[in-house]
Order: sequence, then C-alpha cells, then structure tokens
Amino acid sequence: MPKPRVVVLAPEALFRSFFDEAQQRRLSRGFLWTRVAGRTQTPAVKAALREAEALVTTWDSPRFGEELPALAPRLRIVAHCGGEVKGRYARPLFSRLPITNAPGPMSFYVAELAVTFLLHAARRLDEYREALRRPSNRVYAQAHTHGGGNETLRGRTVGVLGFGRIGRDLATLLRPFGARLLVHDPYVPAALARQHGVERAALGRVLREAELLVLAAALTDETRGMLDARRLAALRDGATVVNVGRGGLVDLAALTREVRRGRLRCALDVTDPEEPLPPQHPLRRMRGAVLTPHVGAAALAVRRSMADIVLENLERFFRGDRVTNRVTLSMLERMT
Repeated sequence: MPKPRVVVLAPEALFRSFFDEAQQRRLSRGFLWTRVAGRTQTPAVKAALREAEALVTTWDSPRFGEELPALAPRLRIVAHCGGEVKGRYARPLFSRLPITNAPGPMSFYVAELAVTFLLHAARRLDEYREALRRPSNRVYAQAHTHGGGNETLRGRTVGVLGFGRIGRDLATLLRPFGARLLVHDPYVPAALARQHGVERAALGRVLREAELLVLAAALTDETRGMLDARRLAALRDGATVVNVGRGGLVDLAALTREVRRGRLRCALDVTDPEEPLPPQHPLRRMRGAVLTPHVGAAALAVRRSMADIVLENLERFFRGDRVTNRVTLSMLERMT
C-alpha cells in the first residue's frame, strides 16, 4: 500500500521546534510528507493541498473556511499542533472530517507558571527587590522588628475562574501549599470539585473573597470581558490578578488603571487586545505589574509532546483505529 500523503503547513524553524529528528524519521516511516510555509493560502500552499490526504497545522498555518474540501479534495484528516482550532477552521468542517488538537501537554506548564506568579505575589518579592536596590538596610530592621506579615499561600484564599485542564492542574500543584481554592466554573460538577479539594462558588463571592485571583478559563462569547471594570472594582484592595488563560478575559485598560492607582496588582502571561504588548505600554514598567511574553507553555518539551500526539493520531487514523482528541461541533461552544 502506498504511504498516505501528509502536508505540514509550518515554517522550518517552527516545524523543527515541534518535530525533532526522531519524530521526523517517524513521520517519514509512515507517510510521504512535505512541508510548506505560509500564514496565508499562497499558490504553493494550494498546490500542496491538492495532493494532501492529511494536514498538519500549527499556529503559523493559514486559516481555512468552507473552501478547504475544494482546495484539498483528497483530504481525510487534520491534525493541529496546539489547542486552539475554533478560529482556524470553519464550523462545518468539524462535521465533514476529523479535526484533532493537542492541548493536553500545555496545562501543567501553564499551571506551573500560575503557581510561580502566586508565590511571587504572596512572598512580596518585587517589594523586597525594590527595597534592596535602595542605598539602605532599613528593610532588614523592619523585618527583624515587625516580621513580614502574611507572606504565604498557606490559608490564603485563591480564586480560580475556569476549572478545565489548567485549573485542575493548578489545584493539584497548590495542594501542598495549603491555600483555600474558590472556583467559579458553571460547568464543573460538584463531584469533580470535591475530587480536587476545591469549593465551587458564584462569581460574585469569588471576587469578594479572593486575595489572589487566577484566570484560567477558555475565551468564549460567555467569558469574553468577564473581568470588566465593575468586577475589578469588586476585588478587595491589594488583590493580585493572575492571567494565564486568555487576554480577552479581562478589560486590560481597566486593569491598568487599577494597578496604576496601587489598589490592585497583576501578573500577566497573556494580554488583549494587544499582544505582543507594545513596548510603550505602561504595564511593562509599572510598579505592581509582572509580565511574561506568553510563555506559559513555551517549553520545547510541550511542543514535542504535541508532535507525539499528532503522529499518534495520524498513525491511528490511517490504520483504521479511532483517533484521540477529535474536536466536535458540540465542543466548540466551550473552547477558545
């Protein structure tokens, strides 16, 4: 039997960050594959699609509408190296052919960054760093005489908006620290909350009680802008907003105003409507703000694990087995 023809839509450097040499050899053993770069449907992309039986995409691949079957008449499966597929493929395509994604490897690493942000805020590292940059040792005397205050996660109330993969991994990682987790997610059953040792609560209660608030929800029509100016105002003075989910969950301008006033602090790995955040944006220099450049799941190990999932799905599909991680129409409403 001839090997199935696979088209990988990715620039070379990005492709190699997903598929190391061993994974490329694995791809070659099972498939006739070619790689084409291009964020848009260039003539080279369209020419490659005409022979494609399988399509491998990344976040630098073109987006496709309902015209994809006409462009790729032999196409039987799409495998995406990443989690977000909702905005990359027209809705009818999810009924016409298997479209798989690979979000699983990302969640632990994103949750780990959230824990890093939480510890950074709870232990007041920025304040101590600033104090030690001054030509004075007063901070030592203050700590010696008065202590450091409530500088721990133990017993602190951490609010979590969204309890999908990231939220559940966050709960697991935080368990040894003894924090109290209040979770708002209308789709989380009580049994799952009990299993992870968290308490479900209405959004208003989470905002009132959280000393540290983690945004880990998907970005949907329901969650877009959920942390607007009114809800930010409901947070207690001194609270820290940690966003490792999607930038569109929070009103960035309103959050910037609150941090500038000194009432709230923030730690952000994602921003919206601007990402990358412009060099002149005040949050990049503002006291009380910690930013990272969307690196929650940037580790190469994450990409290699995604590539393994893609390879497994391609192999399973072409030997007639059921694929994993197929995205269905019913799943799209709750996905970013």
